[in-house]
Order: sequence, then C-alpha cells, then structure tokens
Amino acid sequence: MSDEKRQQVIALGRLGWPLRRIETETGVRRETASGYLKAAGIAIRPAGAWGRRSPAKPANGVSPDPADPAKPANEVSPDSGTPATPNRRSGASRCEPYLEFIDASLAKGRNAKAIWQDLVDDHGFTGRYASVKRFVRKLRGGSAIQARAVIVTPPGEEGQVDYGSGPMVRDGGSGRYRRTRMFVLTLGHSRKAVRLLVWHSTTRIWAELHERAFRRLGGTPRLIVLDNLGEGVLKPDIYDPTANPLYADTLAHYGAAAIPCRVADPDRKGKVERSVGHAKQTPLKGLRFESLEEAQAYLDRWEER
Repeated sequence: MSDEKRQQVIALGRLGWPLRRIETETGVRRETASGYLKAAGIAIRPAGAWGRRSPAKPANGVSPDPADPAKPANEVSPDSGTPATPNRRSGASRCEPYLEFIDASLAKGRNAKAIWQDLVDDHGFTGRYASVKRFVRKLRGGSAIQARAVIVTPPGEEGQVDYGSGPMVRDGGSGRYRRTRMFVLTLGHSRKAVRLLVWHSTTRIWAELHERAFRRLGGTPRLIVLDNLGEGVLKPDIYDPTANPLYADTLAHYGAAAIPCRVADPDRKGKVERSVGHAKQTPLKGLRFESLEEAQAYLDRWEER
C-alpha cells in the first residue's frame, strides 16, 4: 500500500467516515483501514452510525435551480409583490417591449435564465424571472421538468473540480477567436462555485487555479474530488491512482486530500459537472469576448449577481 493511499484513508478517518464508506471510496479493505486509523490515534466510527439523522429534504423533493438555491423548484414568483392566484387577470407580458432582444438571444441558444439576467443587468428590466420564463416558453414551447436526486455532504467537507470548455475569446497575438478553458471548483454542500478562465493548462496552472479558488472562497474543503486528468493524476487506476506530486503537495499545504474518481465513474463528481454545464448554457452561451480579462469580468459579475 502506498503512503499516499494511507494518508488518504487517514484524512477520511479524521472526517469521521465509517470504515464501510472508506472502503467504498478508496478500495482499501476495512481491516486495513482500521489498522491505519488506530495507528494514527483516530477513533473509528461505529458501523451503521452514518446517516441516522433525518434528511433535510423529503426523498421525493426536487432540487432547486443551481442559480437560485434558496428557491424551491416548483415555486413560481409572480410579477408583482402579491401572491399569484388562479384568478389572476391575464394581460400583456412585461417582456413584450423586449421581444426583438429576446428573439435574438434565443437564436444564439441562450436560455430563459440567461435572458432574464441580461435584461435586468443591461436593459433595466424590473419583472421577475418567472415572467421571462413564461414568455420564452410561449415563443419556443415548454419542456417537462425532470426530477434530480440530491446528494448531501456536510459543510466544508468536499469540493469537486473539473475543466470545461470556456467561451470564444480573441487572441491578442493572432487576432483570431480561440476557445478557452474554464476551471470550476464547486463546494459539495452549498454548491457555491468558483469559475476561472485560462488559455491552456499545465500542472503548475492547475495548482495555481486551486490556490486562486481557495482565496476567493476564503478557505479550503477537506477533500477535493477530481477526475483522472493528467494535471492531477499521473497514473489512473481503479484501486490505487497516483496523484501528481506538485498537485498533492499543493493540497497538503492547504490541509486537503485528493479523491480521484474511479475509472468510468463520472457521477462521483456530478455537482461540478452540473456547474460547468450551467455556466456554458446560461451566462456564456452564444457570447464572444475581445480579451480574457473581459470574459473573466463578465463571468465574475454573473457569479456575484
């Protein structure tokens, strides 16, 4: 057993994980993990103690929109400050004066959330998101709402990281538009995300992006879940992946441990993959920028607001 795997088991034991969960996550047998934890003076969580607390939400709940986590998915906000009623008098939508802009935005592939945010930020729109959503649905037809499972992790325990494709940005050297890369770190409990744009990636850039993300968050999660990209994992393996030394040292400096996903198990980091997809489909869809700084500033404003 490598020293790196032993340190990973000890890090999970310090978080209070039971032996069964440690075995599932790392592939290390419970008997072996128990020996590591006892040698490190860490109390072993009793079997069956995990998950006895009642869930925060009913099992059949629908997860809220990632962009508005405080708002239930089935809640519709009225355009006025009074509650909506079945007898609400129909009238012209507040979106009618912006029909041309909304049509042009839909032609670029932007969704209702992105259009509403653009209207509020750039056109002084005072209506609610629900008003824009209804208007867009009438223009292009609606789609069925899909229920999503909610995986709960304790606050501060886990962050998930990944790369996704960023927006097209003009390269100052060639004068042509180039596709950027978007680094995303998503916290497992709150879904708070940090999104950073770069031209390309190396092991050093990958480590520096983590440092920038930690500074923006004002802290570090105890675990970082990542896939098997070369900047973070030198040797993908179903049982004993080898982390990139520079990356491992960076996380150790901040008191965090890496948990590489097992091969062919992408759902393990589904929260960050959702964060990547949401950014691509909502703030960045159909847009081009003249510089990387302009693109990052636009993305930061969207994150803040």
